[in-house]
Formats: sequence, C-alpha cells, structure tokens
Amino acid sequence: MSDQVNRFLGDSIGRTIIKLLVVSLIVGFVMAIFGLTPWELVYNFRDFVVHLWRQGFSALGRVGDYLMLGATIVIPIFIIIRLFSYRK
Repeated sequence: MSDQVNRFLGDSIGRTIIKLLVVSLIVGFVMAIFGLTPWELVYNFRDFVVHLWRQGFSALGRVGDYLMLGATIVIPIFIIIRLFSYRK
C-alpha cells in the first residue's frame, strides 16, 4: 500500500507534504504581493467563461451575415459558370 501511495505522489508522504507546504507558501506570498485572493481568481475565471460564451454566440450570429454577403457573389457566379458549362 505504501509503495502505491509513494508512486502516486512521486515521493514519500513526508517529503511531498514539505514540498507542498513550501510551494504553497511561495504562491501565497506572490498572490499577496499582487493583491489576489482565491475568490477573486474564481470570479475572474467565471467572468472569462461567461464572456467567452457570450462572444461565441455573437460570433455565430455574424456567421449568418457573412454567409449572406458571400452568397450574393458566389451564387450568381456559380449559376453563370453552370450555364456556360451546360452549353458545351
């Protein structure tokens, strides 16, 4: 059982806990310097996802506009090419 836990953690339990404590201390210090809180990170991530979601659907709405604009040129050219190739 202990070997499986060590393999999962990549090291012994004690060493892994010490590494996690040191990294947590460093990350906490850096976050305090920049004035970040865990909840602020969660809210910023949520706002990012909501913004991306809304922009994605507005982009889909513009696809219809682009389709209509392109069709005004492509369809007549297609019909003209088919008419000329039909005669041959």
